[in-house]
Amino acid sequence: MTAVSLRAEAVDVLQRLIRIDTVNPPGNETAAAELLREYLEESGVECELYARVPERANLVARIRGRGGGPRLALLSHTDTVLADPVEWQVDPWSGELKDDHVWGRGALDMKGQVAASAVAIASLAREGFRPNGDLIFVAAADEEVGAGFGLQWLVEEHPEPVRADYAVNEGAGDRVELGGNVFYLCASAEKMSAPFVLRILGRSGHASIPGIADNALVKAADVIRRIAGFQPEPSYMPETEALVRGVTGGELPPVEEALDRAREISPLAAAVLEPLLSLTMAPTMISASRKRNVIPAFCELTVDRRLQPGRTVEEAEAVLRGLMPEDLDYEYELTEAQGGTRSPLDTPLWDAVDAFVQELEPGARPVPLCVPGFTDSHWLRAAFGTVAYGFFPIRAMDPEVATMLVHSADERVHVDDLELGVEFLRYAAHSIGALE
Repeated sequence: MTAVSLRAEAVDVLQRLIRIDTVNPPGNETAAAELLREYLEESGVECELYARVPERANLVARIRGRGGGPRLALLSHTDTVLADPVEWQVDPWSGELKDDHVWGRGALDMKGQVAASAVAIASLAREGFRPNGDLIFVAAADEEVGAGFGLQWLVEEHPEPVRADYAVNEGAGDRVELGGNVFYLCASAEKMSAPFVLRILGRSGHASIPGIADNALVKAADVIRRIAGFQPEPSYMPETEALVRGVTGGELPPVEEALDRAREISPLAAAVLEPLLSLTMAPTMISASRKRNVIPAFCELTVDRRLQPGRTVEEAEAVLRGLMPEDLDYEYELTEAQGGTRSPLDTPLWDAVDAFVQELEPGARPVPLCVPGFTDSHWLRAAFGTVAYGFFPIRAMDPEVATMLVHSADERVHVDDLELGVEFLRYAAHSIGALE
């Protein structure tokens, strides 16, 4: 199978995936799972669908290993966020090939990697590839919302089909130039998502006589200012230490100086580093009175909070209590706490990423990254101790442009990067598949 035909094959699969509307909610990922099953079975890949409800199926496909070698999972999800066609230059579900890019919702997040993973395992199967351990392809549902239909449900209800020693997922892969050196970001960790709701309590009254009431909305304004103005104490992690050393040529400045040093060298480095040095809290939603002339007795404030791996919710809650006014009457509710896992770097999968990058671009090196958001890698790490990295190399598209296009209008992927992704996934399959 030539590179040219793999490139065309990946473009075709991606276009067909984009044309299936899997906006979550409601998802309707079964249509995408069935398309992938039909495509893969034509190449002799073993496939199975697993669904909590019929319309939200997960695909698990595999090439069975010859012996007791480690299992490698190519992990992906088929659902997407919504898209408003009015904001787009093309139909978000057209899969249009334009200016060497495939356009459409999910092209970057993450139907492009779904298509590349499918083409990688299908082409390997056609070539008669037989690894020592199973090569698994998971196209999961429900990553964007996480309502219990996707990988979380699979590891709980059908763990054996998705059990893996190593996994390649989304999260990074961007080529960046920092301090005169070329790096490819590889996500080896992610922050914990621990959002919460504050209910600030007051006393209602008629808005025409504001002095007789205790306006919860006004009290919430002070809370919002306190949270938004919070300056957390920074601390290094293994991933941020490696990133800073890469930017500075090996030097590790005091953590209090790290952001300024990174900013001097590269604004992009500073933008990547800043949310990773500490806890972050961002007020995002608020609701109070439902009538213009009624002063609210309570105001509900939702805050998105992200913790560094290894930090606890209890530590973050103590920080929050320290920010609240002493006389404030409020209620606190933790709405979820998930993520916050990491994988070691001294592994055969890291070696495979490193070797691929150096073959691709001599002198370039991968650098570990902690993802500020959440990915499905967490479920495999937590359930099986899987070494999971987010790596899908992007070289043709500018990383800042790619970042801006995710979840935004005019999302698209360059066909060169789509082809490069297929090449890397095949490389990783050969590398891990050779292990005893």
